[in-house]
Amino acid sequence: MTATGALSASDAADARAHARTVAFRSGSSFLLGMRILPRQRRDAMYAIYAFCREVDDIADGAGTIEQKLAALLAWREEIERLYRDRPTRPTSRALLDAVHAFDLPKDEFLAVIDGMEMDAREAMVAPDRAAFALYCRRVAGAVGCLSIRAFGSHGPAAEELAVVLGDALQITNVLRDLDEDAAQGRLYLPAELLEDAGIPPGPPESVLDHPGLGEVCAALAQEARERFARSAQLIAACERSSVRPAILMMQIYRLLLDRLEGRGWAAPRRPVRVSRIQKAWIAARHGLF
Repeated sequence: MTATGALSASDAADARAHARTVAFRSGSSFLLGMRILPRQRRDAMYAIYAFCREVDDIADGAGTIEQKLAALLAWREEIERLYRDRPTRPTSRALLDAVHAFDLPKDEFLAVIDGMEMDAREAMVAPDRAAFALYCRRVAGAVGCLSIRAFGSHGPAAEELAVVLGDALQITNVLRDLDEDAAQGRLYLPAELLEDAGIPPGPPESVLDHPGLGEVCAALAQEARERFARSAQLIAACERSSVRPAILMMQIYRLLLDRLEGRGWAAPRRPVRVSRIQKAWIAARHGLF
């Protein structure tokens, strides 16, 4: 670090390499969207993703509630140091240039940590609508608000897109990961939808075995589709070159949702994925390369 808090060239290169390694190690669906960006914006997205990956690993990892909350508190303190130009961790050092270059909002980093705390405090089971919406805003909308700036898109349509598309992606993730989440004692399906389908409160496994599950999942899938439709309208109101990663992710997740609905919701639920080749085909089809 220099006296002004800027990283030396070698430190900055090491930090970027760290963030890139974290991103590529994950094998995330978001990687292709990052890779179609210009270098500085791509590096910013790798750093944002590395931050999200590291705090998510705290919430999902081993340890007591107290240990997880302490680790997340340490990240809160690190975000404060980042915005004073004094980051101490490889990932926050990788974020330093992005924060300045793209005016990334500190509150959105803190919102992501808030979302991780919701998972860390106790296993979430059938949250009410308000808690579900808040969770989606924190773990997905906040990431969208950071990402849209790194993409280079600005204005009211871009800001709404960040949140609406984040909701659509997160709802799709919830539907994709029903069994994986249940194995961790979690169930993100909203309580009101379960009640409407006549599913009584209970552990995740019993809810997923209930014959009314399909009704719940179909209703939630429809909500995702409505958000995808709104996202498409908002994308049309943005400069296309600045939302190429958003277009790619929307199309990949729409296909994922199609396949989930085609598979159905009754057990046994085979895993559903979109392959790398299919993702590349989607990018080529929509002229995103």
